Amino acid sequence: MLQTDNLTAAQPQRIVAAQTASAQEELLERALRPKTLDDYIGQHKAKEQLAIFIQAAKKRGEALDHVLLFGPPGLGKTTLAHIIAKELGVNLRQTSGPVLERAGDLAALLTNLDPHDVLFIDEIHRLSPSSRKSSIPRSKTTGSTL
Repeated sequence: MLQTDNLTAAQPQRIVAAQTASAQEELLERALRPKTLDDYIGQHKAKEQLAIFIQAAKKRGEALDHVLLFGPPGLGKTTLAHIIAKELGVNLRQTSGPVLERAGDLAALLTNLDPHDVLFIDEIHRLSPSSRKSSIPRSKTTGSTL
């Protein structure tokens, strides 16, 4: 389990807008995101551990073990998921907990992963109770779950 660093400086207020970002703003945000662990600023302990985990998985030729990234919004959990997939040279499959309403939704997602793919479930704490009761054994998952 990796915890993102706590910020010691005064936290800026987060402004929640009713409108979503434009397509151009989203493209700009994606272009500015770091692409590698070396480019990623901060989270030194998490980066060191992830680098070791990634290197070990690559040497073994296996999927990365499950990783849990947690912390307040805006600290880079999604960015780290993208970086992990890129560093491993595999696909990133991304979804959100509230979207997975039934256990079958999660099962379908897991069975459609390619070997070694990274699955990132944002807001997993909001996973529906029926999805949480999924009885898919770990041996059936071929990728890394973040």
